[in-house]
Amino acid sequence: MQGGSRLKAMRWRVTAAVFLLGFITIAVRVCISSAKLQMSSDLRITDVEFGWVFGVFAIGYSIAMIPAGWMGDRIGPRLFLSMIVCGWALLTACTGFATGFASLIVLRLLFGLAEAGVYPVATKALYIWMAPSERASALGLLNAGSRLGAAMGLGIASFIILWLGWRACFLLLGVVALAWAAGWYVWFRDEPAEKSGVSLLELEYIQSSKTTELVLPKKGGSWPQIVFSVTGGLLLFQYFANNFSLFVVYSWMLPYLQQRFLVSAGSAGIYAGMPIYCGAIATFVGGLNVDLLFRHGYGRWSRAIPAIAGFALASSGQVLASFTTSAGWFIFWFGVVVFGLDFTVSSSWTVCSDLGREHTGAVSGAMNMVGAFGSFACALAFPYALRSTGHSTEFFVLAAGLNILAMVCWFLIGLRHEGRSQGLRISEPRRLS
Repeated sequence: MQGGSRLKAMRWRVTAAVFLLGFITIAVRVCISSAKLQMSSDLRITDVEFGWVFGVFAIGYSIAMIPAGWMGDRIGPRLFLSMIVCGWALLTACTGFATGFASLIVLRLLFGLAEAGVYPVATKALYIWMAPSERASALGLLNAGSRLGAAMGLGIASFIILWLGWRACFLLLGVVALAWAAGWYVWFRDEPAEKSGVSLLELEYIQSSKTTELVLPKKGGSWPQIVFSVTGGLLLFQYFANNFSLFVVYSWMLPYLQQRFLVSAGSAGIYAGMPIYCGAIATFVGGLNVDLLFRHGYGRWSRAIPAIAGFALASSGQVLASFTTSAGWFIFWFGVVVFGLDFTVSSSWTVCSDLGREHTGAVSGAMNMVGAFGSFACALAFPYALRSTGHSTEFFVLAAGLNILAMVCWFLIGLRHEGRSQGLRISEPRRLS
């Protein structure tokens, strides 16, 4: 395997599998945004009520996040991911049979509970399988999959809805998710040594690379002590700010384009996906930058520098987007916003692994839980801002302010690093390409 393609290495096939999971997960999640206008008409749901439909998902998502991450740490990514993906796949199919506001609220709450463990436990899988100097890139690919799922999912769902209706769209997506869960259980193994097809050279590389883990300041070794440390608190707040800004793309963007700029349903699905393509690029590029800085010995600053740059870009784009009067310029500036926000994502999830290690699932779950609170706040704040002021300027200025505070959080995280990392040195002579 030495000198071979990365695609020939089993750890990158694992990364490809969780990339696909990220794609499917978010494509299923944002389907309801594409279906919003048709569902509102058929089920007689108002915009404010639909804000609660969007928001109740985030409630369920946040409630289950830490328990799901903790459970994933205990029973392993193979069984746990298979179980929860089966669960939310069935709930997705059931959404096609919703009869009104009450049934939709229940289904979205349960869907949020079931989906909560996907990213924390996928992060745990990558912590096990990937070398520290490759982990941010792998996490970038996981999140790039989710962004591509959102971008393509909005357009695909919009056209399926026009062709077959919104009920059939939920049924089809549920079947796709079930297929992934079955394939994952059959193919994946929780430990590289248990997986057939892993060469001795790759196994040695994975195991020896663990000695280069970044040393981070934290209180004790349990996951609550890690989460409630100063570094943990800074990490959680910046992720709240990120999700508060980003969730509007996955909830209100498509109907907002239709209502404010009078864009047709099919065109709105394409327009709404464009900023998310920027995010897909940013998550991967951000991960590459984190790993590059890490290999050059920047330690915690390898995480902080890309995040500070990303939040600076996002806050600038939000202010400019809030004052635009055309759909084209609005999408352009929001592409800048999403690129900036997603440039920070690999930094966030990599620090979860740095801090959590064997508790990566629980620490990732805590961060994602607080991010879900930000999503919930966004789902309600955006329509209320529109109803009270008639425009979105105040919402976007508030989001820009939160992103500036997130920059401060990452600067403080950078200051708290303990020494410079040695990077990946021991395995470099035999490094797998």
